[in-house]
Amino acid sequence: MFFPLPKTATAPFCPSEVAGSIVVSPDLPWWKKALRFAGPGLLVSVGYMDPGNWATDIEAGSRFGYRLLFVVLLSSLAAMLLQCLAARLGIATRKDLAQLSSQRYPKALGRAQWVLAELSIISCDLAEVLGSALAFKLLFGVSLPVGVALTALDTFIVLGLQGQGFRRVESIILGLVGTIGICFVVQLFLVGPDWHAVAAGFVPSLHALDSREPLYLAIGILGATIMPHNLYLHSSIVQTRAVSGEAGKWAAIRLTRVDTIGSLSLALLINAAILIVAAGAFHATGRRDVADIGDAYQLLAPIAGTTVASIAFAVGLFASGQSSTFTGTIAGQVIMDGFLQMKLPCWQRRLITRGLAIIPAFIGVVVMGDRAIGALLVASQVVLSIQLPFAMYPLIRFTDNRELMGAFANTRLVSVSAWALFVVISAANIWLVAQFFGLA
Repeated sequence: MFFPLPKTATAPFCPSEVAGSIVVSPDLPWWKKALRFAGPGLLVSVGYMDPGNWATDIEAGSRFGYRLLFVVLLSSLAAMLLQCLAARLGIATRKDLAQLSSQRYPKALGRAQWVLAELSIISCDLAEVLGSALAFKLLFGVSLPVGVALTALDTFIVLGLQGQGFRRVESIILGLVGTIGICFVVQLFLVGPDWHAVAAGFVPSLHALDSREPLYLAIGILGATIMPHNLYLHSSIVQTRAVSGEAGKWAAIRLTRVDTIGSLSLALLINAAILIVAAGAFHATGRRDVADIGDAYQLLAPIAGTTVASIAFAVGLFASGQSSTFTGTIAGQVIMDGFLQMKLPCWQRRLITRGLAIIPAFIGVVVMGDRAIGALLVASQVVLSIQLPFAMYPLIRFTDNRELMGAFANTRLVSVSAWALFVVISAANIWLVAQFFGLA
């Protein structure tokens, strides 16, 4: 066999195999240290610009113009707080959220958390499968079932990177995120939105949520933005940087905060750009019924006056879908290792996750055709919404615990903010799920 398959978990997709592998010399200037710590935030950020976000942002922009931009902003700020807490937990304890949950909760509860975390990864991967399959169709003209089948090939990417350093994965993610960003810069230039209306849309307004429809979409944006498995992922991958002593941990927390906020700010800009493009291209021209990614692609060219806009849209969608190849595999290893003390070869982990996502995607596109994309994307975001409080609660409890965290425990302001966010997100997600099942 020319390419023997690994029989054990290997770097870079098994974080425990690369823990402390990136050394940061204390003699480096601040900006060089910041560059060495940059990377984990990027891996987390790709979950905040996946096809599920595209679906909610496109519908919000098409139906309500720029009015819901402030929801994208506030959701991103909430994500920054939670991801900074996850990173702080990993750096301070040198354990991730899955490991601590497994050690500190009863076994049955830990297994339940593991199942929910796995469901969140599969739900997110379902959105990536659908997005990539649609991108294959838009770019190459293949049918949706064929596009779904082609998404299984990304396992070869995982195999090709076996044994590589963690910085290699971070570099690839940077390239994918950069591709998405460039594609939307092109679209913004071609669509030419009303920038005064854009600025006004970022100002929080209860009036913008004065009816059922915009409120429903606003909660959909919130549910699509914050990914529960990202909290497990981030608390683990920050440990790839070698730190020692209390002073070293404080420095790592500060530099990781810069990486997290910077990366999620980029995700914020991309999500806002998706909504702005939809508002400028569709809402402003009277097309206020565009709620499907495929329809958005078809309509961009005639409205923008060039096919470049629609091609950039499809390329960005493809880059968004492919990003889960890395983050889904790593997150899967983190939760299996943490909750079950089990490690699988990375290609097996990838096949399991992608296989479980491909099955509902394939059935959906065969039975429902093109309509399956929108329906399944919404369903995947509802499932993610259900999982989020179950990851948030232990994260906030652990980072509040001074016995566990020591000097790195949350301040009173951070703790109050985090618990308030937990209540708001839980209530919003309950309302969203109730709406989805027709209970409210």
